[in-house]
Amino acid sequence: MSFTNTPITVIKQAYSPANKLISFADTNALLDYCDQFQRPFIHFWTTDQPTLILGINDRHLPNLTAGLQNLTANKYDYFLRNSGGLAVISDPGVLNISLFIPDADRKLDVDDSYDIIADLMMATFPTLSIQTFEVTHSYCPGKYDLSVNGQKIAGIAQRRSKGAVVLMLYLSVEGDQDARSNVVSEFYQAGDAYSQTRWAFPQVDKTTMTTVEKIGFPNIDLLTVEQHFLKSVSQQMMSLDLDSQAQLFRSDTFIDLRKKQLRKIQLRNQQLPLI
Repeated sequence: MSFTNTPITVIKQAYSPANKLISFADTNALLDYCDQFQRPFIHFWTTDQPTLILGINDRHLPNLTAGLQNLTANKYDYFLRNSGGLAVISDPGVLNISLFIPDADRKLDVDDSYDIIADLMMATFPTLSIQTFEVTHSYCPGKYDLSVNGQKIAGIAQRRSKGAVVLMLYLSVEGDQDARSNVVSEFYQAGDAYSQTRWAFPQVDKTTMTTVEKIGFPNIDLLTVEQHFLKSVSQQMMSLDLDSQAQLFRSDTFIDLRKKQLRKIQLRNQQLPLI
């Protein structure tokens, strides 16, 4: 399953609260770069601080201000992304994986694209019986949620440009998943999510979600997951380029793309209410 003869460039980043918006500026810039140059990437990233990443539908909460105030009271940071409809959590125990695939010729359909990263995750954890279906009472439920024994461990979204697709996955590796679920549940309750019927917000049940750590990997950490995922990629897709991140980020083309995308996401986040 190879999409190009070019090795896949591996990028690793941890974003501080001051740089939180750059996480999705980088995602969008890498998608543009992948489209322009038909060059594949894997982007591993985390946030240093517990952060609720709002989806575009979360802007329609009847009392968004109260929901954001509740997040602050729970010592959570937040920002608004430009992909996906509903909120997810990122923190040092959650690994975000974005897989950028050149697609100028092949034109993968939506389900085939989801299958690619789902299959890679199954290869990453071959001893787990991972299933793909919507876990209804998880946060940010979707058709391609990844679950074990009915409990969600990961969610997947995708974005497309004319000649590329990015598959974005968050994986709850370790940490207190019940606390994460409670934060999202309180956010929606404080935001009066269920006082209206136009927009569908999940009623989060913490028992529907878990971590890789809790289902048989007590000593797991994010670095180990990254290593196993890269092994799966190298076996199933293409060779790895572990040395080009710095060069890429110094290139004028990428710098310009990132500035453009950062400005867009800054403008989007200016739409959030001040608290």
